[in-house]
Amino acid sequence: MTKNLTKLWAGGMQRLLSIQNRVTHLALREAGRRPPEAQAQWRNAKTAVAQAAAATAAAPAASEVHEAQDVRTPAARSGPPVRESRVGPRAAAWAAGEWQRAEHLVPGASRALAYGLYMPPGWSTTDMPLVVMLHGCKQTMDSFAEGTRMNLLADKHGFAVAYPEQSTQAHPHQCWHWYDARRPAGGGEAAAIVSLVDTLVQEHGFDRSRIYLAGLSAGAGLASMLAVHAPGRFAAVALHSGPAFGEAHSGVAALDVMRRGLHHDAVALVERALAGRAHPGMPALIMQGDADAVVAPVNAEQLETQFLRLNGLADAQGVRRGVVSHEHDSDGYAVRNYARDGRSVVRLCRVSALDHAWSGGDDAVPFHSATGPDASAMIWEFFENQQREAVDDALGGELAVGAG
Repeated sequence: MTKNLTKLWAGGMQRLLSIQNRVTHLALREAGRRPPEAQAQWRNAKTAVAQAAAATAAAPAASEVHEAQDVRTPAARSGPPVRESRVGPRAAAWAAGEWQRAEHLVPGASRALAYGLYMPPGWSTTDMPLVVMLHGCKQTMDSFAEGTRMNLLADKHGFAVAYPEQSTQAHPHQCWHWYDARRPAGGGEAAAIVSLVDTLVQEHGFDRSRIYLAGLSAGAGLASMLAVHAPGRFAAVALHSGPAFGEAHSGVAALDVMRRGLHHDAVALVERALAGRAHPGMPALIMQGDADAVVAPVNAEQLETQFLRLNGLADAQGVRRGVVSHEHDSDGYAVRNYARDGRSVVRLCRVSALDHAWSGGDDAVPFHSATGPDASAMIWEFFENQQREAVDDALGGELAVGAG
């Protein structure tokens, strides 16, 4: 009986300290503390737990009974337990490198663009690749970094990661205006991303030929806008749970596309978006959950057709030409790959049981799921072999979107 009460008390203390550790971690992160300092706090907390358990085991039986009764106080029972990640400590999302928060002042814009920049340790930033991550609605730079764990891959493979963050002043749910190419809406947001990329390349010496763009949901929608209108800045894009582009020009129309897909021909919309301009092509990885009730899976099929056209792998009627297609079915997901000259150009991955969430992410973070393959790993594997050749400014050096 005494032994059981000891275990009960130790378990209660473990849960209380876990909650306290989580609060401490969040406070440190919001205060801009760097990962090594935050990790030190976690190590100290674990030491405190071990010391508390040892002290309990050595205490007299009467004391054990008293402490076990204290575990039942309202403070110990208030609120649900903190949900921890099943794929590793959340603190690991910040990895061991340097995390910078800043605001980018966009020329002519009414507000600055907040962003986070992660740079892995032990690597020179000169000629380093850069991955730009565009979050979805109701997300922040922090939650997107946590949920995707892209920074861990950055440590392993030696690339930097930038996380632009939409302002609540621009949209109450922090959604990007992917459907509205006018300024200062989506067109202004896209121009701000381009301006940020140019500034980061200039400041840190990142490799201009290896700048990559990935987005989730509304972030994927804005990534598509940039792929069409500013292809010279990016070597490849990854669109996760994103809407097809070219049809929606209002919030109501955007919701309709998300729920039902395009009503007009996907290729015709590409031609209209280009308005006669030449396009250098944009390799694209498209990921979609088949159980997604927010963005209908038909959007992924339509995006596949649109990017085949952008990359010259389909004609004006959408007929695929001179393209090698390879399909791969794995446990719970299927991949369809289109290659040219041995290099993947368009790839579609559909995950059968995935809802509106980042595949293979940290499922303790909203809009990320442990279901499916690791999207972050798949994205970098796709990006790693892509490089932007020199593109004339007329093809994409300037963002050619409406100034409305």
